[in-house]
Parts: sequence; structure tokens; C-alpha cells
Amino acid sequence: MGRALGLLVFLAATWLLLSGIYDHSLLFWLGAASCLLCVLVSWRMDVVDHEGTPLELGWRIIAYWPWLFIEIVKANIDVIRRLLRANPDISPTLVRSQTMQRTDLGRVIYANSITLTPGTLSIDIDDGKGILVHALSREGAEGVLSDDMNRRCAGLESDRLHRRAQEDQTP
Repeated sequence: MGRALGLLVFLAATWLLLSGIYDHSLLFWLGAASCLLCVLVSWRMDVVDHEGTPLELGWRIIAYWPWLFIEIVKANIDVIRRLLRANPDISPTLVRSQTMQRTDLGRVIYANSITLTPGTLSIDIDDGKGILVHALSREGAEGVLSDDMNRRCAGLESDRLHRRAQEDQTP
């Protein structure tokens, strides 16, 4: 119930910020009703769950975002430099990165972080084999295999998140 309430607050705040309607009562109440309807439908569809709002990541994810942003900027510069050369220095490479994450959420964050970084793309996630990554260059593939991002994403997971993931898998 708490997550549904959190979703309602988030939707209402987003609606208020984006609409800017504070003084027209009919539109205000229609917006509130639409937010409430979205939460009720989501709850009825059973999509309001603990992974929808992974609060267990806490402040760790906020500390991770600046590092990821810097990596995205560095990768952008690298890709631009490679492609603007007279003879583009690209060598498409497939590599498989073994995941250090213990939960599905951690693996998804890692795969999305790889894909957000220009020049690399997560193609497939397999629990036993890791993540298949397409890199624009051998250097990009080596960057993925250096496991810096892998370790940082594994550090986002808490023991509480891991225990909850194990409980969800228990029939």
C-alpha cells in the first residue's frame, strides 16, 4: 500500500509541475482523478511492486549517477573522435561480461549502464553466462571487461535487496 501511495504522490507532483494548473478547480480535480485512476489500474494489474520503486538503492544510486554521467561524456567524446577521423577507427567487437550482481535489478542497472554509454550496447543477459555486449571498438570492449562499472553496480545492491529478491523467487 505504501508503494501505491508513493506512486500517487509522484504522479500528482509530476502532473502539477508539468501542467502548472493550480487555480482552475475542475482541471485540478480531473488531474487528481486521473492520477488516482492510474494508481488503481496499476495496483489492480499488480505492477506496483518493490522493484517498481527500488527504495533499497537509497543514496547509493544518487552517488552512482554522477560517475555514470562522466563515463557517458567520456564515451561520447571517444565515439565522436573515432567517427570524425578520415579513416574511422572502429572495430566492432562482441564480449561477454560476467555479472557480479546478485539480483535481477542489479543486472538490469548494469546492462542499462552499458547501453547508456555510447559505443557499447547490451545485447543479451543470461544468468549463467553474463551480459553479451557489442562494442564499437576493442578499447570499448576492454573498458567493459575492466569491470569498473560492474563493481560499482554490484555495490549498489544491499543485503536487504538481495534477501527480498530471494524471497520473491521462493514459491
